Amino acid sequence: MAYKCAICGKAPVSGGSYSHSNMRTKRSFKPNLQKQKVVLEGKTQTAYVCANCIKSGKAQRPTK
Repeated sequence: MAYKCAICGKAPVSGGSYSHSNMRTKRSFKPNLQKQKVVLEGKTQTAYVCANCIKSGKAQRPTK
């Protein structure tokens, strides 16, 4: 599984983690992906979608 949103393409980004003593270490920021059934290209598919796309309504849920 590629750790990427199927709708917006949001993927992990790297950055720095800073401690109280200002020591720097590398870390990665991952999107909040959820496995959902969504309509992609006119077909119902199971895909990993980020929480922002779910909340904003970009992830079109299939009708019953």
